[in-house]
Amino acid sequence: MKVVYEYSHLGGAEILQVRYPQQNAEIYEVIAAVRPRLIKVSREKTMIGRLLYDPKDINQQFTLAFRKRGYRELRDTYAITIPNSSIVIPGAFKQIDFVKDRVLVEVQLGKYAFMFYDMAKFQYFFNENKADVGVEIVPCHALKKRMSTGVSYGEQLVYDIERLKRHFPAVPVKVILIDVDEEQEQ
Repeated sequence: MKVVYEYSHLGGAEILQVRYPQQNAEIYEVIAAVRPRLIKVSREKTMIGRLLYDPKDINQQFTLAFRKRGYRELRDTYAITIPNSSIVIPGAFKQIDFVKDRVLVEVQLGKYAFMFYDMAKFQYFFNENKADVGVEIVPCHALKKRMSTGVSYGEQLVYDIERLKRHFPAVPVKVILIDVDEEQEQ
């Protein structure tokens, strides 16, 4: 895959470049190593029979490439309690797919709500002093059009972050929009 756009929120790109150059380089290596394949046959009314890029296959390739470079899952488990209530809900958790040192990475090929929830998770781990920066890897609009309906695109995320200004997320984030590298296409 290839990077088609990058967005730095609250200095996320600069923090990676200066404080975490190895992780920054590895993220680009991983993106370049992923080879999306047109293997999903659509059953959706508007695209019946059309071959699409398979998000599960792409996610699996990202997972293997990040794990190979020493990235692991980060998970905080806790019990949920609310003020003025005796209710206790055990076993709740926040989880990030890939972390190395204090760099959080999420690859989001799902619905838009999950992209925005990743920002909340970055905020959570930043507030818990377990992270310095988050990286969100998402499809660009052109790639989204070649995937199942329901997949979101990074341009919408960047648009919304820009309008929220510095208020949310209040954590440094780098958003990377990806697309298929035509030279790699199968």
